[in-house]
Amino acid sequence: MTTLLDSYREHIVNAHKQPLFLLLVGFITSFVFIRFSVRMIRAQVRWWPGNVTPGGLHIHHMVFGLGFLLVGGIGVFAAYGGTPWIDWFGLLFGIGCGLVLDEFALILHLDDVYWSEQGRKSVDAVIFGILSTALLLIGYVPFGALPGEDTRWGLITVISVNALASVITLLKGKVWTGLLGIMIPGLSWIGAIRLGRPTSPWARWRYSTRPRRRARALRRERLLHRRADRARTWLFDLIAGAPDKVPANHPAAHRVAERMSARATAHLDAHAARALARRQARLADRRSAGVSASSAARPQQTEEPAAGVPARSAGARQRRRTVRAGRNRTYAVSPTGTETRPGRHPHLRTRTRRIHR
Repeated sequence: MTTLLDSYREHIVNAHKQPLFLLLVGFITSFVFIRFSVRMIRAQVRWWPGNVTPGGLHIHHMVFGLGFLLVGGIGVFAAYGGTPWIDWFGLLFGIGCGLVLDEFALILHLDDVYWSEQGRKSVDAVIFGILSTALLLIGYVPFGALPGEDTRWGLITVISVNALASVITLLKGKVWTGLLGIMIPGLSWIGAIRLGRPTSPWARWRYSTRPRRRARALRRERLLHRRADRARTWLFDLIAGAPDKVPANHPAAHRVAERMSARATAHLDAHAARALARRQARLADRRSAGVSASSAARPQQTEEPAAGVPARSAGARQRRRTVRAGRNRTYAVSPTGTETRPGRHPHLRTRTRRIHR
């Protein structure tokens, strides 16, 4: 215990890193506490207080996080960075960071996607924030350098190259490799050299004109990254809880519902249009039948068709009206209004064979 306290005084207090250390402690503590709280609320545990809903309005914990951020940030400037106020304000600022970044996905999507697949971006943001703060805490230069000390340009170069490699790795879609590469420099360099994932921004920019490299990326995705994705999903489920399969307020669910309603509306509109065309065709048939009956009552001179021009029968006119009305088939309507199916064409033969006994 004494050795641990001596190390803390030597590496944290004497190096003027206690405010940053308390910020990291508040960051991790607030994230662990709020994740435990929301999982208890989701499990509907009776002894846990539950959500804060004054007047029926659900207040997300990012609102409290913004309050901690404002108090911590403004307090540092108000106290002129003097001790011990800077230590307490650093702790409050870290608590605010944990509460706000835990709902980073809600801020990004402007929708309540906390328990969906999009909500996993919050965990990525929290891990990235914790690793970045830890890097600042253990780094000597350029962030941990003290006034009057010699600058180690070699270490500055290593940190700069590692930061660039981490950014390239993140652009290639390797989130975990890029985040862990902030703490382990060699890991981010390996991720920057290897192929990117086919769905990453790097692949869209660089592999669109290189089909062979894109094919290699797809093959590697099928073979290697599926196992890594399963392990990452298991770890995220352990940390943040499993997401809902089909959340009720998910944007994708809204899009699917709108698409289904549009299809149903279009189907109903088409059905109504077909019914209207059918009724109009029936009325036209009845009118034509009435005109033909009245014309048959008085004698008229029949005109013979010209040579080579076949006479248009009533069936041809009926089919033409059917095509114009948009129907597939029609039935002839008698003057009395009863529908009768047309007879079979004499030259058509059915496929079924008659069995002779």
